[in-house]
Amino acid sequence: MATEGPTDASPETGLLPPTATNQPNYPQMIVEAIESLNDQNGSNKSSISRYIEANYSDLPVTHSTLLTYHLDKMKLVGEIVMLKNNYMKPDHDAPPKRGRGRPSKPKPPQDASSAVVSPPRPRGRPPKPKDPLAPPPPPKRTAPTVTGKKRGRPPKETKPATDTPVAAGGAVGKRGRGRPPKVKPGVVPVGA
Repeated sequence: MATEGPTDASPETGLLPPTATNQPNYPQMIVEAIESLNDQNGSNKSSISRYIEANYSDLPVTHSTLLTYHLDKMKLVGEIVMLKNNYMKPDHDAPPKRGRGRPSKPKPPQDASSAVVSPPRPRGRPPKPKDPLAPPPPPKRTAPTVTGKKRGRPPKETKPATDTPVAAGGAVGKRGRGRPPKVKPGVVPVGA
């Protein structure tokens, strides 16, 4: 019959059972280390680790990993503050740290009942304001022309279809595509 001791792993999880120790948890040890070191610029990770190792003997093998995890977790929650790689307790009397960039303008408080939602602006340039006291503009008139012709380019006239042969090709109808061939001069006999 085997006796189960603290070195036997449980068959279900494969993990060692937790050992009963009287040491506090990591956040308490970290806060105690920062308070006892009492450095004005804060305490770095290695000095906190040395203090914990000196004062507590039953530390797990993964002490440095656990310390890093708890330091990061406490920093995110706001229990400790990190400044230039040094950890310190937050000063509640200090003004809040200002972020980068220009601070946003304070918005005046608005009641939900008095808030008027304007419709979205239409696209394009807004029309010029009209004076309600001004007389209406006169209707537009076209100026008479001196020659009596209409303005602008005259429309194309359609040509009537003719059935005359084309001079170059001798074919009846439309001209062919491209440049017409050169007309060759007739042959003149030599010595005549």
